[in-house]
Amino acid sequence: MKVMNLIPIKKIAESVGIDENHLFPYGRYIAKVDHRLLKELEGRENGKLILVTAITPTPAGEGKTTTSIGLSMALNRIGNKSFVTLREPSLGPTLGLKGGATGGGKAKVIPSNEINLHFTGDMHAVASAHNLLSAVLDSHIKHGNELGIDPTRIFWKRTMDMNDRSLRKIVIGLGGSANGIPREDGFIITAASEVMAILSLSTDLKDLKDRLGRIVVALDSRGRPVRASDLGVQGAMAVLLKDAINPNLVQTTEGTPAFVHGGPFANIAHGTNSVLATKLALKLSDYVVTEAGFGADLGAEKFIDFVSRVGDFYPNAAVLVATVRALKYHGGSDIDDLHEEDLEALKKGFKNLKVHVENLKKFGLSVVVALNRFETDTEKEISFVMNECEKLGVKAAVSEVFTKGSEGGEDLAKAVTEAIKDSSPHFLYEWEDPVEKKVEILAREIYRAKDVEYTDEARKALKFIKKNGFDHLPVIVAKTPKSLSHDPKLRGAPEGYTFVVRDAYVSAGAGFVVVLAGDINLMPGLPKKPNALNMDVDEDGNITGVS
Repeated sequence: MKVMNLIPIKKIAESVGIDENHLFPYGRYIAKVDHRLLKELEGRENGKLILVTAITPTPAGEGKTTTSIGLSMALNRIGNKSFVTLREPSLGPTLGLKGGATGGGKAKVIPSNEINLHFTGDMHAVASAHNLLSAVLDSHIKHGNELGIDPTRIFWKRTMDMNDRSLRKIVIGLGGSANGIPREDGFIITAASEVMAILSLSTDLKDLKDRLGRIVVALDSRGRPVRASDLGVQGAMAVLLKDAINPNLVQTTEGTPAFVHGGPFANIAHGTNSVLATKLALKLSDYVVTEAGFGADLGAEKFIDFVSRVGDFYPNAAVLVATVRALKYHGGSDIDDLHEEDLEALKKGFKNLKVHVENLKKFGLSVVVALNRFETDTEKEISFVMNECEKLGVKAAVSEVFTKGSEGGEDLAKAVTEAIKDSSPHFLYEWEDPVEKKVEILAREIYRAKDVEYTDEARKALKFIKKNGFDHLPVIVAKTPKSLSHDPKLRGAPEGYTFVVRDAYVSAGAGFVVVLAGDINLMPGLPKKPNALNMDVDEDGNITGVS
């Protein structure tokens, strides 16, 4: 990445009122901001919060991150003080199928290569803290097992920030007693770690340490939960995370300030950047643009029903990102034919957008549709989408931030500021509701299922959750991002089907129950031709192919 267009991070910090005493620079263009600054700003009024989400993702791409970045830049362009907050990229997708996650074209967060790769070491810190708990757990069993941990009922796996399907299920402790007790184990990707979720939800080091201590790692021989605090390791885990808790400050291609911090996936966790980053940004700007992962059925629902309550903030508007290409795909078009005009497929696929708009309105949100324009889109197709949005009673604007930067997002920014209203929190369920009731509300209201079916394994897990007092926790549904349903093959707007819950487990430290629907994997695999094959570095250290 050439640095000539980058503004020194100290100047970016100064532009939003962050004193140098609260800044921990990582070179000239990246810095961490002391999380304790938030306490100093407690009396300051919050800015407005804009939640960017999307229709159901497709192979055609929707450009949600690019739109989030471009919208924030455009808000600045029309005279506001804006901040964008995003999740940190994971090396798994970066090196795998998806590639980098810093936006695209003229709407990126920079320096993008550094952000997409090792950044400030947060992913390493999360993996180290997670694996410390794994190591202490097995060491405890090896050295007498005073807690009476049942080796056949250990929930805590190991983690790494890489897609490696061969590590999903493994056997550890082979080679004799010196190497521990043989047992089944496995790896999950770091973004799926409960430690990542905890880091993204914690508001200070005490909160972080308390949450880490509540992690349930196993059951003892009497079937009682064993926590990280029982092993006495939460303090050391917090030590490894003491710098990672500080939000990372970078900039966009036009010098708009950006926090890129925390990286939980939305299909297996809550899917938004850290609570600390959002709360800080709200104190430092007029408008905060924040992104929720995947479609509105996943990231946006979790942001509202869970993250908003943890963070004590609520969106003032929602932006739903869509493309003509993606809508045609949902209408049945083949991926290779999306460049062809197809109004019939577009009409069928628009039902997906309609469902997401209806769902967002259930939370009392005003919705703006951002139609991310591609060069193959025809005027007839664009007009159709704009007209249909008008019939739905929502504002819509064509976004061209990829090719034009903030200039291409002016219409969207104006539409969003007009749609902004005072937040009036509205949630789909109460946390005190039984888990089954919460799941059924989500299945019917958001996923549009007719019925919910639980496997025997799921019913057994829910019985354990209720018995041990975790029934009051909010629900995080882990399901495919490729469909509103649990079945990735069901495109568009499926309805009248049976939503299948196959398992559940508790993330007590993060503070939620994970409900697994369909076939969800916590350790992705690499495709036949991963993005890593496109990457290289020359003798001068210039990197190519990351995003």
